[in-house]
Amino acid sequence: MARKSDAGADTRLTGTQSIERALTLLREIAAHNRSGSRLLDLATRTGLQRPTVHRMLKCLAAESMVQQDGESHRYFLGPMVFELGLTAAPRFNLREICHPSLSRLAEATGDTVFLTQRSGLDSVCLDRREGAFPIKTFTLEIGMRRPLGVGTGSLAILSALTDDEIGAIVAANTARLPEYGLNPGMLLSQVKRSQKLGYAMRELPGLSGVRSVGQALRNQSGVAFAALSVSTISSRMNDKRAAEIAQLLKNESRQLERQLLTGAEVR
Repeated sequence: MARKSDAGADTRLTGTQSIERALTLLREIAAHNRSGSRLLDLATRTGLQRPTVHRMLKCLAAESMVQQDGESHRYFLGPMVFELGLTAAPRFNLREICHPSLSRLAEATGDTVFLTQRSGLDSVCLDRREGAFPIKTFTLEIGMRRPLGVGTGSLAILSALTDDEIGAIVAANTARLPEYGLNPGMLLSQVKRSQKLGYAMRELPGLSGVRSVGQALRNQSGVAFAALSVSTISSRMNDKRAAEIAQLLKNESRQLERQLLTGAEVR
């Protein structure tokens, strides 16, 4: 028979594990919230047993943290997540702080500007501003979550980290990268190119092609935690213009870093 103290430790471990699993499920649902996730998808991506996932989803749905579509049976984030986000927003006002910078960049370039923030092994699009150029490149939706390094702003963040942390993050996300047309070697190659350039740059093939440039934002400790990026059709952004936009992004990023450091108003 386990001693009382051991039994208590086991209980705490089990409770902690349940919380970690629930958060893992929520992150996976958030990463695919636009199209929704099937039970099988969630079990496969999390590595959890289907009965376990089903029980946890039932509990999360009872608390309105997730909801299941009646026709497709796919799971989406629930209204309680939105309500909690509204409550937390005033304490995490990076989007508000960066709003003037995004507006200036959109006006100066005429293109679409994104604000991306790191969230553990992922990145999340916090905001987006549209320029006057009539052809839009909405490569990211606000709230979209993807593995760190997928997307130009996200790549800028990853590239600005230490080599050890980059390696650990890419290794941890290895199984998720093929969904985005990447593998660890390809992503590490993009990281090296970004480090050489001093900014991230990616090009997506397609009917018109999309080219994007990104610059990391660092916190008071000098650690990259967010990024600004500009995206447009490839024919509109040659290498010379990409370098010019990268300089604009760098200027705005340095202003924002000074504001975060001193609390002064960005002008």
